[in-house]
Amino acid sequence: MSDPFVVVGGDAAGLSAASKCLRTDPDRDVIVFEKGSWVSYAHCGTPYFVKGEIEHLTDLLSLSPEEAADRGIDLRRGHEVVAVDTDARTVTVAHDGETTEQPYGDLLVATGARAVSEPIEGSTLDGVFTLHGLDHAADIRSYLTPPEAFDVADLGGGDALDEATAARYGGMDPPGTVAIVGAGYVGVEMAEAFAAWDLDVHLFQRSDRPVPGFGDAVGDAVTDHLRESAVALHLGEEVRRLDGAGGRVDRVVCAGGTELRVDAVLVGIGIRPNTGFLADTPVAIGESGAVATDEHGRTSLEDVYAAGDVAEMPHTVTGDPTWNPLGLPANRAGRAIGSTVGGDPEPVGRVSGTAMVKVFDLECGRTGLLDHDRARGAGFDPVSETITAGSRSGYYPGAAETTVTLTADRDSGRLLGGSIVGTDRAAVRIDTVATALGGEMTVAELERQDLGYAPPFSPVWDPVLVAAKVLNGSLE
Repeated sequence: MSDPFVVVGGDAAGLSAASKCLRTDPDRDVIVFEKGSWVSYAHCGTPYFVKGEIEHLTDLLSLSPEEAADRGIDLRRGHEVVAVDTDARTVTVAHDGETTEQPYGDLLVATGARAVSEPIEGSTLDGVFTLHGLDHAADIRSYLTPPEAFDVADLGGGDALDEATAARYGGMDPPGTVAIVGAGYVGVEMAEAFAAWDLDVHLFQRSDRPVPGFGDAVGDAVTDHLRESAVALHLGEEVRRLDGAGGRVDRVVCAGGTELRVDAVLVGIGIRPNTGFLADTPVAIGESGAVATDEHGRTSLEDVYAAGDVAEMPHTVTGDPTWNPLGLPANRAGRAIGSTVGGDPEPVGRVSGTAMVKVFDLECGRTGLLDHDRARGAGFDPVSETITAGSRSGYYPGAAETTVTLTADRDSGRLLGGSIVGTDRAAVRIDTVATALGGEMTVAELERQDLGYAPPFSPVWDPVLVAAKVLNGSLE
């Protein structure tokens, strides 16, 4: 077996590529090396597992190891690729204290990303968590569960769970006060999860608004809603250090001098692509720190591909490489690369940064370019308008205010991006804006789209159409 398709990483991009390659070329040997025990799971579902809405960790699996084997994938868990020799076309694999060499014909780097906690001191104390994997989620829920009610079997982890660490946290007294460092996706979703366990929740954010990538209107709405939900906000506060007596965290210390007594801390300040094992290879790394790729996911080497949270992709609006570590692009790029390697070339597609997040009862969505400085840097002259309109016909029960911001280029009228916030099916409306971006529509063209209308679902003028009409008026 000298010409296999070797995949490094067994999550969304990696197993999507492996599965699609075998469907396209059933005779191809496909080997997937996964460093950990978990494969093909839903990262985005972990806050809801911690909250208790998802009962078992295995409920978050998209493809089990057994199902992968049934598809003909040679999946090897607990195998870490530690080096790549692109001249010899081999990877070095560490397993059970030994290393072996595996030849490849084509190679896919799908190693994802890792949560970061630096430069915050004290992040290794007990009671300090990140949330980037199912074991992390298990440890947090174990810590929240009173010892008398804890049973490691209730986590539903199967053979992949690190039961020892989960059981250690399950034997501790649960926390009463928790600090969340970072008010991005993970931070605001985990605020809701911790509140469901009746914790005193404090959320720290360096900037003056939560979810900064969603724009000012969404950030203001989220600020108000978090406070209404009894979350204590510490905006403009940078956490510098975590202290703890006896090895367990008990204090948050901020750069400005603010201190807070706590029993647990969740650090959610970002992630970084896992590219370390490529350091001694000629595989090019982009400006974002992720692997640079072309329209088919190829790296700077013809037979080496990259996809998912470790790779860049072209931006829908600017055409420039961008890092967009989200689930759909990972699955889509992996599937496309699998098809290409199998003999049927398929582009990985573009990304707009489309994202949704739930904050208690509030739904938020964003896509494209919202930040005016970034838009100007891409050569546009951005103009934005924000409107608030009803989510349904005003006379129909359940109608709620929906706030939409759209941004366009002044000269061409081209739509550049948008954001939405509300409580009644607001987030899914961002898909209309994302589709318009993919079609390179002008605001005027978006305004003329024939969107559906019925009183239970939307007013005659959908909030997105209202925003397009107002913004188009500003451009005329």
